[in-house]
Amino acid sequence: MRAALISQGSTSSQWTLKAMRNYFDQADDVYLKEIEIQTSKNGLQVRYKGKELPEYDCIFAKGSFRYPLHLRSISDYYYDKCYMPIRPETFSIGHDKWLTHLVLQRRNIPMPTTYLSPDVKTAKLILKKINYPVILKYPSGTQGKGVMFTDSYASASSMLDALSMLNQPVIIQDYVETGGSDIRTIVCGQEVIASMKRVAVKGEKRANIHAGGTGEAYTPTAKVRKVAVQTAEAIGADMCAVDILESVKGPTVIEVNLSPGLQGITKATGTDVADKIGKFLYRKTKEFVKKKKASVHTSDILKEVGVDSSQEGKIKEIITNINMRGQRILLPENVTKLTNFRENGEYVIKYENGELIIKKFNSK
Repeated sequence: MRAALISQGSTSSQWTLKAMRNYFDQADDVYLKEIEIQTSKNGLQVRYKGKELPEYDCIFAKGSFRYPLHLRSISDYYYDKCYMPIRPETFSIGHDKWLTHLVLQRRNIPMPTTYLSPDVKTAKLILKKINYPVILKYPSGTQGKGVMFTDSYASASSMLDALSMLNQPVIIQDYVETGGSDIRTIVCGQEVIASMKRVAVKGEKRANIHAGGTGEAYTPTAKVRKVAVQTAEAIGADMCAVDILESVKGPTVIEVNLSPGLQGITKATGTDVADKIGKFLYRKTKEFVKKKKASVHTSDILKEVGVDSSQEGKIKEIITNINMRGQRILLPENVTKLTNFRENGEYVIKYENGELIIKKFNSK
């Protein structure tokens, strides 16, 4: 099987690429910044160094918060063609802290109370009615950058005055006391493959390794593992990092990272995290390829008996496989074509006596 890693070439990415080459027959190194994307009447086109990329069984696309549109476009083009651990829309959600909170809130995943202010005036009104300390941060950013701690209205107001020149919305979040520590988990599918406790240096509230924090091996509780896996599933990522605070009220999610650094957690845990990621990607790709072949086989059978997509609405029953992505059921492509279902359509879903019925919603 052939795979590709699309990244910015960081140390963590090179470790992951090396691990992928231990499992896949071939794993290509594709530099994110040299990919060009074009959309026209002929559809979406993705080129690398001016040429079309070859066909892959697996593509792992990753990169910083500065390239969400690029990563989403690439994934949108390849997502149904090969196995990709991150859904296209996840790059928009996961690289925006506020959108992440909206998704987690909808799934009832525990988070600190959080506010979004469009401007400084509104933010100061919020700051007058909440308890301190609080955290101020931008919707985008990683490694603790753009995250500020403040313990009074006066200091928060001064920070906002300085931030107003950047003309960006500001997130205000309740501070959860944990002694300057948090839990970094790496999730692959339904499993936490590595976990460490990060402790901030003296005088610092950010526990991030890039902010001077230190990491130590940590065995997560069943609750922490459950929340981490639920968070990854909620945003649509088979592979990501989930940062959690262990508060008196239980595990609380503060952030998701779609392209986590591996140096700190590898050193802290003594675990070859990159190898576990490579192995996971290989296993999921094998499953994807197997299901894809089964789907193609089903399509061939239909053709043999004279059935094709032009007979839409005439087929009453089809025996086929279904694809699973976490807790989601994905219909085979031939079924989608036959039903003519659309992503923005409205449908009635009913499950009764072992039968799942999906039909178009008729408001009349």
